[in-house]
Amino acid sequence: MEAVGNISAEGTGLQPSSPLRLTYRYAAPRRLRVLLAEDDDDLRFLLAGALRKDGYEVLEARDGAELLAQLRGVLPSNASWTASTPPPAPPDVVVSDVMMPGATGLEVLTAVHRAQIGTPVVLITAFGAPETHAEARRLGAVAVLDKPFELADLRRLLRKIAPGENGRCSGGQR
Repeated sequence: MEAVGNISAEGTGLQPSSPLRLTYRYAAPRRLRVLLAEDDDDLRFLLAGALRKDGYEVLEARDGAELLAQLRGVLPSNASWTASTPPPAPPDVVVSDVMMPGATGLEVLTAVHRAQIGTPVVLITAFGAPETHAEARRLGAVAVLDKPFELADLRRLLRKIAPGENGRCSGGQR
């Protein structure tokens, strides 16, 4: 958006004949970032593609160790930034499989919860035992989806928990 106009030069030191050009530029809204961890390549490809189509920026991790490596820069205990370089922003949402090599989704959830970065975590699992759901809730997961799940359910959940334009979650606690 661009606005052009003349402003009275009276009392400003400007010559009355010189128009003052005002330009307003609105930055495109930042796409919400989803960090997706799934060790099944086909499922990760499907989910990442669908979320990108929905307008999310998707960061992919093939296992729990890779997910933790991507989070390492934003977790305070692993901070490597200096006063002159701000810390990287955490992802807006983490979607993680529970059973993965390197680190389980529950271990990732524990790391995110301890770091207090406020990132909502959604777990997905093919092993949806009631104990897994209870442990995930205890550790702070916003949801656990049992595989196979409907893609529409994940999309609806992300719309509900993802931060809105003002940086706050549109639903639930962050």
